[in-house]
Amino acid sequence: MRKPLPAPDPLLRLQASITARDDRLLGWLYDHGVLTTDQIATALFPSLDFAQRRLRRLTVLRATDRFRPNRAYGGSYPYHYVLDQLGYDHVHAQRGLGRPRRDQARRRKQSLTGRPDLPHLLGGNQVFIDLAAHARTHPNTALDRWQPASAFHEPGVFYRRGSNPQMMVHGPSGLPRPDGAGVWTEHGRSVQFFLEYDTGRERLDILTEKIAKYERLVCLSNWAWPVLFHLPSARREANLHHRLAEVGPQAIIATTTAELRAATGASPAEQVWQLSGFGAGRHRLIDLPYTDTAHDAEFPNLAEPGPSGRAA
Repeated sequence: MRKPLPAPDPLLRLQASITARDDRLLGWLYDHGVLTTDQIATALFPSLDFAQRRLRRLTVLRATDRFRPNRAYGGSYPYHYVLDQLGYDHVHAQRGLGRPRRDQARRRKQSLTGRPDLPHLLGGNQVFIDLAAHARTHPNTALDRWQPASAFHEPGVFYRRGSNPQMMVHGPSGLPRPDGAGVWTEHGRSVQFFLEYDTGRERLDILTEKIAKYERLVCLSNWAWPVLFHLPSARREANLHHRLAEVGPQAIIATTTAELRAATGASPAEQVWQLSGFGAGRHRLIDLPYTDTAHDAEFPNLAEPGPSGRAA
């Protein structure tokens, strides 16, 4: 009798089924922790139904896992997707990293499901998702890079050639910790930016303290990226600009609001950004002031995310 064939390796089975779109999704989940069904569909798929079918397939293959938080007043939110263990194995293999811990997916999922600031994480991710969705339907545009907050948590991460050497020892508490960073490109032009996503729960003083840290970054280095503040309401935006008018920051600060974007249906790529010190007009993302061409190729390296989703 012939011996039975060995069972196929689950990772090889997964990799035989992966598409370029799946690769992008798994990379996003690795770097940014969690995305909802609606976010994934908006950014990557032509329809919600198509996205749901593909996500079910990736879950069956153990590339992704999912959970569904309960609403405080009954019902539940849409599915929230995270990487399953084979998803970690696949991303590590694609990026030439060592094998992940055997319990990496379980530990990170536990951390994300119990994370008190999960709405803040999802909200910051949504800004980049909206840019990716805009790029999917507008030729000659692209979200060329999307970095998570964890890329900027280590001391010295902002140091570049020509910066003040003190930045190598300057603790992360003295420099900004953005909620994300990215590169947006239109018709061959690019703008690099930091994102600060505000839910309105912090005192306005906290926002001005964050701006002071970007001011310190400008003084110590040659970083000149616009800082985007995504605020919940027009009132909070007006109050912040009033504070900025008193300070006159050197950093390039641009703001928009969830209220404005919901009313107009505009993406972050469109004419929704109000610049501090430039009057009340709105600007497209690609038109924000940016003159840092000497360092366009320099970015902080992404560390392997730990169980909390932060850099290990």
